[in-house]
Amino acid sequence: MFNSSLQQLAAALHSKKISSIELTQLFLDRIAALNPKLNAYITVNPELSLAQARAADVRIAAGKAVALTGIPIAQKDIFCAQGWRTTCGSKMLHNFIAPYDAHVISQFNQAGAINLGKTNMDEFAMGSSNETSYFGPVKNPWDDSKVPGGSSGGTAAAVAARLCAAATGTDTGGSIRQPAALCGISGLKPTYGVVSRYGMIAFASSLDQAGPMARSAEDLALLLNVMAGYDERDSTSLPRATEDYARDLGKSLAGLRIGLPKEFFAQGLSNEVAQAVEAAIAEYKKLGATVVDISLPNSRLSIPVYYVLAPAEASSNLSRFDGVRYGYRAPEYGNLADMYEKSRAQGFGAEVKRRIMIGTYVLSHGYYDAYYLQAQKIRQLIAQDFVEAFQHCDVIMGPTTPTTAFNLGEKGDDPVQMYLSDIYTIAVNLAGLPGMSIPAGFGSNNMPIGLQIIGNYFDEAHMLNVAHQYQQVTDWHSQVPQGI
Repeated sequence: MFNSSLQQLAAALHSKKISSIELTQLFLDRIAALNPKLNAYITVNPELSLAQARAADVRIAAGKAVALTGIPIAQKDIFCAQGWRTTCGSKMLHNFIAPYDAHVISQFNQAGAINLGKTNMDEFAMGSSNETSYFGPVKNPWDDSKVPGGSSGGTAAAVAARLCAAATGTDTGGSIRQPAALCGISGLKPTYGVVSRYGMIAFASSLDQAGPMARSAEDLALLLNVMAGYDERDSTSLPRATEDYARDLGKSLAGLRIGLPKEFFAQGLSNEVAQAVEAAIAEYKKLGATVVDISLPNSRLSIPVYYVLAPAEASSNLSRFDGVRYGYRAPEYGNLADMYEKSRAQGFGAEVKRRIMIGTYVLSHGYYDAYYLQAQKIRQLIAQDFVEAFQHCDVIMGPTTPTTAFNLGEKGDDPVQMYLSDIYTIAVNLAGLPGMSIPAGFGSNNMPIGLQIIGNYFDEAHMLNVAHQYQQVTDWHSQVPQGI
């Protein structure tokens, strides 16, 4: 059952081969056995999960099941879920019980899916290795001395280790695609605004986007069918007609134009990642695709732009965590100002403090025009590069990460090197485009390598088929870590 697709699990539930209670318990038992080693989950609540499973079995028996009814899904611990501890990987929220459901959670609840637990993540989604979590680092299932990527590292590890059928993540600068690549799974960041951010604890509001993480592109399509949709509670949610993101699966790729940005294959890319991407492109040529050389000249500026804009938005969003209404409050303080200072000093970790300070600086009087305004202008240039590129190609491909997973602790003392882990992913967020990563091979150390696919706005269904066709002729996505 653990290696079954979502469609296979749905068929097993529908045919009464297994009940949702039995399936949920199987995953809970697996979490109990493997999570102490991997630290992929922060919170598991069997009572709540099994209650949902019982309700799903009733729904299935009544013939009212839909695609994901009864299937156990893990949720990144950035989504508020009523009655569940929701920590965002931070001491600041270590004891916070959400009083309401995020839009994404309510969508899965309406579909009858089971919330299997809340997965570990970098604190407030700030990190590229899942080492900044207050609850400790997540270990990569392929090698527990390696990082799983971040910030959705717990989700990626849970999917790779078969500790859930599928899961949710969020992507602000690559936080779905990068851990998907490092853990050998598939992950999709939709077009900005396709999935509501309501109830998703904010990091950088103009960049954050929720998306699905699973074993295959087919599974991603089924998850996105549930997650996507207009939500009037989110001012950035886009009022668009409902789509079936699985509608294009099975279409021929004959005539597909793949754009290869020269900037993605320059200095800094490891040879083994480059070779894996080249091999993937060769497979696409066999499927009828052609290759077009393109340029994204301003993509080299994406990291400095991101690390002006994202911290600026974070400094504003995280100002609400002051120890007054909810979350961590310092046990001892002299007055109100002292309570603010001590609660924030004790409640936030080092990386979060670093970004708050940077963000406050670039927004301060005398520096706003020099940094924040300039970064916004360059952001528009980066987006325009993509607009021009898509006049010559249908999708853009390249590496998801410059290397395979690095060692735990290897980059902890060098934030700049850590930030460079997202060098190929950040521009997609700055432009608001959809992007995904799918498994495309292994490095010399037997660690997974990801192929990034970037599409035009609202082109998710097409991208999913592009990924699906590749997964029909390769088996990288079906590989399982040794011992798992």
